Amino acid sequence: MSQTSDGNRLLMPISEHDHTQGGMNASVILVEYGDYQCLSCGEVNRMIREIQQQSQLCFVFRHFPRIHIHPQAQKAAEAAEAAAAQNKFWQMHNTLFANQYALNNGYLLEYANQLQLDIARFLWDMTDHVHAERVTQNIQGGIQSGVSSTPALFVNGVRYKDAWDTHRLLAAIAQARNSQSI
Repeated sequence: MSQTSDGNRLLMPISEHDHTQGGMNASVILVEYGDYQCLSCGEVNRMIREIQQQSQLCFVFRHFPRIHIHPQAQKAAEAAEAAAAQNKFWQMHNTLFANQYALNNGYLLEYANQLQLDIARFLWDMTDHVHAERVTQNIQGGIQSGVSSTPALFVNGVRYKDAWDTHRLLAAIAQARNSQSI
C-alpha cells in the first residue's frame, strides 16, 4: 500500500539520486517540484537563485511536467536528464528556465551544443526516452506528496504555501533553520 500525503508534507526523502545544490546535511532543505514551461516556475527559479546568494541551504529540483497544459515540458525534463548524464544538469536547468518559450527539439539540441554535450549521446537519450522513467518517478513522488500543480516547494519537508515572494520564502527558511536549532 502506497503512502499518500495531505499535501502538507514531503513523503519522498531526498537521496543521492536527486539533483541538489548545497550539502544534503544543510539545516534547511528546499525541494521544488517544477515544470520548465511553467512561467511561475521560471519566476520561482529566479527567486531561488537569489535566495541561494543570501542563505545557505540545500536546494533539490524534481521534475513535475504538466503535459496537459505544457506540451514541451516532458521533453525539456528529459533534456535536463540527458544533460545530467553528462554532468551538466544545472547548466541545462538554468538554460531551460532562461528560454521557456523555446523548448522544442531544435532548441533543445541547440542548448546541448552550447553546453558542449556529446551530441550523439544526447540525441540517443532523447530519441529513445532513456530518462523518461526518472521523470516519471519524480512525478509519482510529487503526487504521493500531494503535488498537483507547479511550482510546489517544501521547506524541510513542509509544504510552502505562502506568496511567491523572496522575502516571505526567506522568512520561511529562517523559521525552519531556527526550529532546527531548538
